[in-house]
Amino acid sequence: MAGNSSRKGAIRKTNKKASVGSGGKVRRGLEGRGPTPKATEREYHKAHKVAEAKKRAEKRGSTGGPRGRRKSGDAEWIAGRNPVVEALREKVPVTAVYVAEGAERDNRLREVFRIAAEGGIGLLEVSRNELDRLTDGAVHQGLAARIPAYEYAHPEDLLDAADEAKEKALVVMLDSITDPRNLGAIVRSAAGFGAHGVVIPERRAASMTASAWKTSAGAAARCPVAQTVNLTRQIKAYQEAGCFVIGLAADGDLSLPELVADADLVSDHLVIVVGSEGEGLSRLVAESCDRLMSIPMSSALESLNAGVAASVALYAIAEARSR
Repeated sequence: MAGNSSRKGAIRKTNKKASVGSGGKVRRGLEGRGPTPKATEREYHKAHKVAEAKKRAEKRGSTGGPRGRRKSGDAEWIAGRNPVVEALREKVPVTAVYVAEGAERDNRLREVFRIAAEGGIGLLEVSRNELDRLTDGAVHQGLAARIPAYEYAHPEDLLDAADEAKEKALVVMLDSITDPRNLGAIVRSAAGFGAHGVVIPERRAASMTASAWKTSAGAAARCPVAQTVNLTRQIKAYQEAGCFVIGLAADGDLSLPELVADADLVSDHLVIVVGSEGEGLSRLVAESCDRLMSIPMSSALESLNAGVAASVALYAIAEARSR
């Protein structure tokens, strides 16, 4: 008889409870939510974070950020036996020396051990694979040194240092100097000729890397280096503070001998702006300077290296001030 079969699947079962409707949930889910917000308005989006960072930078003012020192970023590495030895000889602030397991002991390595022991610098032995990883695959020859991130000063700190020493300020500003060795050489000259510091742009310019530290021969520990967001605005800020700004340019209307012969001018608060060897000063920076100064040269040589030009100018100013 139909309906009495016990065979599996012969009887269709029905749900005892009534099915519940969607209550309009499906329809509401298909409705639009309005226009998509801009990327800068979405808190999780990278564009929003960049915009917020830009706003914070603008609030800090035009002279490069809040007062106080700012770290350059992560610590850096000096790899290779000769570079590490030279860095230790030049008093670069090495925090630790790493030696690969089984590294051959030679005179350079023994000198590193001696300087590290005398200076209280930590010595660590690691595997070659670990040293490869730490130095990002550089040719380390079984030896590397770690230096801390550089702490930049604020541009106004340089004027404060001159006031505390009761001296007329002498500041060097660098425009488009991209070679860290040039930066290190200028810092060394600035320290040697009594400048109160060096100012560099935050972007598109050399920073205080291990190479700059080494070239400065340790002078970076004595002569502060400051960073500014905008070089042109910083020049105007120095001018408002009473500084006379002179840009080095091959076609300058003022020569270096004329500057040092003017006792009133050379004894004023001075800012010397140095541009790159190839491009010189950028247009806006040159226009912001009070005067453009040239260094007389033989016609056989068109221009000087940026580091050499800065050294010549600083020496002449220091010599004139001493008189």
